[in-house]
Amino acid sequence: MRDDLLVQLQEWHEEDEFQEIVDAIQAIPVEERDYELVNHLGRALNNLEQYEEAVEQFLTVANEGTGDPLWHYRIGLAYYYLEQYAHALQAFERADELDPGDEDTLEFLEWIRSKTAEESVEKLVNTVPSVSEISTAPVSVGHLEPMGFWNDSAEAVDQYVLAPPTDEQVESVEEQLVFKLPTSYINMMKLHNGGVPHYRYFPVSQAEAAKKVRVEVAGILGIGREKAHSLGGEAGSRFIIEQGGYPEIGVVICECPSDSEVVMLDYRESGNAGEPEVVHVDKKESYKITWLAPNFETFIQGLLNEENQPANLEGSL
Repeated sequence: MRDDLLVQLQEWHEEDEFQEIVDAIQAIPVEERDYELVNHLGRALNNLEQYEEAVEQFLTVANEGTGDPLWHYRIGLAYYYLEQYAHALQAFERADELDPGDEDTLEFLEWIRSKTAEESVEKLVNTVPSVSEISTAPVSVGHLEPMGFWNDSAEAVDQYVLAPPTDEQVESVEEQLVFKLPTSYINMMKLHNGGVPHYRYFPVSQAEAAKKVRVEVAGILGIGREKAHSLGGEAGSRFIIEQGGYPEIGVVICECPSDSEVVMLDYRESGNAGEPEVVHVDKKESYKITWLAPNFETFIQGLLNEENQPANLEGSL
């Protein structure tokens, strides 16, 4: 029965009947779809130009696809047409490592490198930063991918990264959380929906600091429910607050290396639909709340990596 289905799926593919493929596979319960069926589905969604849905499907089998050049090629193609060139470059480079010399892969690599080079020149022309600013400035929300903000290891992608959220998905998650998410956070997640950042240290002012002078972020929760480590996921904001006994002041957006600490959007001053502040909450310190930033964008812009940390920042969470 399954072999007959695979033959039929291939025939539909050769006849450009991509919607037939999608309908047939989506009629199968999710738990019964294996790696091969998911790849057929993702390929068909790519051909229907439904790239966000394709990425979502490919990511469900990311672990199995680690050594498969076709998986990397197909998800790279989806990222390319979503204009997420950093992800596309990583995927096609891995595909080339696993299957060297494939002409289609090499062609995409050439296109991506050309596009990213053009974008980098344009940004440099528009911003014209000084040499000192280039070497020490933290990453801004608008320059996440070119500046290498995200650490997209296989583990990070598997645990955190979702397809970019649609407006309907954003509204659904906001309804679940009972809080309106900051526009800057939504825009960032539409570029890269959750993940582990290279820039993961936030300095705490001496006025706020108790025992520590920086907060370390382990991961940023994306907008969605599919991954456990997403806002609406099984281990998302509500789960963390309820299981950890954290104060009901807003939304957990970042996990920390320590299970007893989180970074939250704090809506106490703004109200549920306003612009929240960003705070750190330490369960071991009797749920001490430490103010970090006036808004999400400022928080992201203030994150530092290992090389850019000020000399007086010692120790970590």
